[in-house]
Amino acid sequence: MSFPTLSDLNDKGIIEPYGARKGFESGSALSVMVSTDPDFNYIKSNATKGTSKPLFMGTLFTQGEKGASFTGPYMGAPYAAMIAETLIAKGSDTIVVFGWCGAISSDLSIGDIIVVDGALADEGTSRNYMEQTEPFPRVLPDPVLQQRLYDEFSARNLPVRTGTLWTTDAIYRETPKKIDYFRDKGAVAVEMECSALFSVASFRKARIAAVVVVSDELSAGTWKPGFRSKPFKTSRKQVADILLELCRKDDL
Repeated sequence: MSFPTLSDLNDKGIIEPYGARKGFESGSALSVMVSTDPDFNYIKSNATKGTSKPLFMGTLFTQGEKGASFTGPYMGAPYAAMIAETLIAKGSDTIVVFGWCGAISSDLSIGDIIVVDGALADEGTSRNYMEQTEPFPRVLPDPVLQQRLYDEFSARNLPVRTGTLWTTDAIYRETPKKIDYFRDKGAVAVEMECSALFSVASFRKARIAAVVVVSDELSAGTWKPGFRSKPFKTSRKQVADILLELCRKDDL
């Protein structure tokens, strides 16, 4: 018998998220999820003195006793959702996501910074957290937190814009037809986690917003990687520094 996931949304899960289990200490109210190892290591090395603990296949770094926490790396919607569930269960009510994306709009270039205003869910995790009334629903971040991030980057005259992402499970199935389809739906870039993370946060009633940096371009129908380029590295450092500043102030 095929069981429809959508009819089960209001039932309590049998296994509680890691952070909700007895004996697991509560964490900080503000958490930053950093998708890649180099960005996480940069943030950790420049953060206020704190403590590090393993978290699944990554690390949870907390500044001071109850300061903001940083966790990473992660890849893919299911794993990202596990981390978000854990952070919320540990006490985080605000999550900022910092990741990379591939441009599918010709208006974007490598190194551009996007504060995400929505994500089209082409992944399998979101359906466990929300009713899907259309094939690829647009899932939203917290509007106030999103605007706050945009204002912070704009105030520093960085090349920031807002935009909708296409979130996919299949990094090697970003085909020309799919790119055209999701671009027509309003997406400007593609990545692997945001729609799932927004769905988890909405379901658990936590605030969330995301900022991503363009690492590569697919808009012309060929792949243009920019992972080693100076604009990409510079923008990542700028984003990390701003997030560190905001977390030191506990100002989100």
